[in-house]
Amino acid sequence: MAEKCSEGLLNGAVPGERSKQDKSVKRGNWGNQIEFVLTSVGYAVGLGNVWRFPYLCYRNGGGAFMFPYFIMLVFCGIPLFFMELSFGQFASQGCLGVWRVSPMFKGVGYGMMVVSTYIGIYYNVVICIAFYYFFVSMTRVLPWTYCSNAWNTLDCVGVLDGNLSSHAAVNLTRLFNATQKRTSPSKEYWRRYVLNLSDDIGNLGEVRLPLLGCLGVSWVVVFLCLIKGVKSSGKVVYFTATFPYVVLTILFVRGITLEGALTGIMYYLTPQWGKILDAKVWGDAASQIFYSLGCAWGGLITMASYNKFHNNCYRDSIIISITNCATSVYAGFVIFSILGFMANHLGVDISKVADHGPGLAFVAYPEALTLLPISPLWSILFFFMLILLGLGTQFCLLETLVTAIVDEVGNEWIIRRKTFVTLGVAVAGFLLGIPLTTQAGIYWLLLMDNYAASFSLVVISCIMCVAIMYIYGHRNYFKDIEMMLGFPPPLFFQICWRFISPAIIFFILVFTVIQYRPISYNEYVYPTWAISIGFLMALSSVICIPIYAIYKVCHSEGDTLLERLKNATKASKDWGPALAEHRSGRYAPAFSPSTESHLEVQPLHPEKARNEAAAASPAQGSNGSAHSQDSRL
Repeated sequence: MAEKCSEGLLNGAVPGERSKQDKSVKRGNWGNQIEFVLTSVGYAVGLGNVWRFPYLCYRNGGGAFMFPYFIMLVFCGIPLFFMELSFGQFASQGCLGVWRVSPMFKGVGYGMMVVSTYIGIYYNVVICIAFYYFFVSMTRVLPWTYCSNAWNTLDCVGVLDGNLSSHAAVNLTRLFNATQKRTSPSKEYWRRYVLNLSDDIGNLGEVRLPLLGCLGVSWVVVFLCLIKGVKSSGKVVYFTATFPYVVLTILFVRGITLEGALTGIMYYLTPQWGKILDAKVWGDAASQIFYSLGCAWGGLITMASYNKFHNNCYRDSIIISITNCATSVYAGFVIFSILGFMANHLGVDISKVADHGPGLAFVAYPEALTLLPISPLWSILFFFMLILLGLGTQFCLLETLVTAIVDEVGNEWIIRRKTFVTLGVAVAGFLLGIPLTTQAGIYWLLLMDNYAASFSLVVISCIMCVAIMYIYGHRNYFKDIEMMLGFPPPLFFQICWRFISPAIIFFILVFTVIQYRPISYNEYVYPTWAISIGFLMALSSVICIPIYAIYKVCHSEGDTLLERLKNATKASKDWGPALAEHRSGRYAPAFSPSTESHLEVQPLHPEKARNEAAAASPAQGSNGSAHSQDSRL
C-alpha cells in the first residue's frame, strides 16, 4: 500500500499512467503542497487550541482526558478531515460546486456558507481585540498592571500595587485568601476600559472607536493577504502558520523556568481516571475534536479544491490532524506553566486562576504576564501569536465565501474580477462586525459563538456523510478516490465513513442537546429574546438544507414524486474531475454543451485545437439550433 501511495504521487500521475499537466489554469492552484499544508494547519490551529483545549483538559480529568481525546481523533477527526479534503480535491470546486455529486443536497453547501459567514464576522472581532492589546502593550508599563487608573474601582486589588490598592486599605488576607472575590486590574481594564461593558445585551451604547479602528486594520490585513487568492495567501502562511510555534516555544521556555510552573503543569496533566467513565468527558472530547479541526465549515473543501488532482490528500489529512491536536496539547503546557506561577505567587489553588475563552486570553493570562520581568515584551509576543492564529483561520473563512461565489457564477467575467469579490465580502464583513464593537458587543460575540456554530455544524456534517456514503454510494466514492490517489481508501476509513464517524457525530448532537444550558457571561444571564435570536442563527444554516431540497425536487424532471427524488439525488452530468484529461473511465466525456460548460479543457496542441474547431464550426447548427462554445472558457 505504501508503494502504491508513493507511486501515485510521481509527477502527479496515478500508477501506470503517464505524467500529465495537473494544473487548473482557470481556477489556479497552490504554488506547492507545502502552501496547502501550512494553510490547512493555520485554518485548523486557531484560538480554540490555546484558550479552550487546556481548560477542557484540566476540567475533565487532566491526563485522563487525553485518552478519549485521541480515540475521537482517530475514529472521527481524521476520517472526517480526509473525507472533506478528498471531496473538494476530486471535484476542484468549493462548498457549493461539490454538490453536483447529489444536487438535492446543495443546501448543505449553503449551510456551510452561512456558518462561515457568522464565524468570519465575530472571529475577526476577536482578532481586532488582540490587535488592540498588541498595540497598547508597546509601553514601558502594561496599562493593566496597577489599580491607580481612572477606570479602576475600590474593589481593585493589584498584586504589584505598593499599597495593594490606591483607593482602599486592603489587607493581605483579602489579597491571598479571598482572591475569588477580588477584582484584578486586568479584569477591570478589560470590562471597564476596553469594552466599557454595558449592563444588557440590548443596551448597545456607543461604538468603541479604538476597537472599530482595530477591526478595520484586521479586515485590511485579511484582504491584502487574499488579494490574489491562494496565490498570495499561500505565501503569507509561511509566516502566519509557523511563527506561532516560535512564540509558543519562547513562552514555554520562559514559563517552565518560573516558580510554581511545575505545579501548574501537573495540575494540567495529572490523570483523574475516575472521570474517564463520565459521558460528559467523552462528549467534550468528541466536540473539541470536531470543532477544532474545522469540519463542516466549508474551509477544508475549499482549500483542497485548489490542490492538484493527484495530490495525496490522505497523507495530508493525517499530518494536519495530528499537528492540530499536538498543538493543543503543547499550548496547554504554555498556558498552565504561567498560570501555575501566578497561583503560586498569589498563594491560591490554580483552579482560582484557570479560565477559558476571552477570560483566559484577555484577563487571566495578561495579568500573569505583569508578574514577569520585561512584561511588555511577553505581552507583545503573546498577543502577536493570537493575531497570527486568528488570521490563519480567517483567511480560509473568507476564501470559502469568495470561492463559493466565484465557482457558482463560474463565468470568465467574475473570475477575472475575483479581487473585487474578495473586497466586497471583506467590506460586508467589516460593516456587519461594527455592532460587535459597541459596549454590548461582547454579549453578541459570545451569543454567535455559542449558537451560530454549534449544533448546526454537527447536523451539516452528519447529512454530508449520509449523502456521500449512502445517496451517492460508498462504492462510487471509493472508486473516485482510487482514481484520484491511485489506491482506494484504507479499510479502516471505509468503515469509519460508513458507520463509526456518523455514529460519533450523532452522539455529539445528542450530547450537545442533553448538556445544553442557557448562555451566560460571568454573572449576566441572557434574556429569552436574545437566546431566541441565537437559536434562529443556528437554524438559519440548517434550514438551507430542507429548503433547497424541496426546491430541487420541485424543479426536477419526473411524473411522480419518486422519479423526481431519484433525479434530484442523482449525480449531475458535470460531476467529476474538473480537468478533461482526468475524466477517464465512467467520467470519459461524451461532450455536450451542458457538460462542457463546467470542464476546463486544456488541449496539448492549442493551435491544432483552434484549427479543428474552426473547421468543425460550419457543421454545427445544421438543424438550426446551434449552441455556441461555452463562454466561460
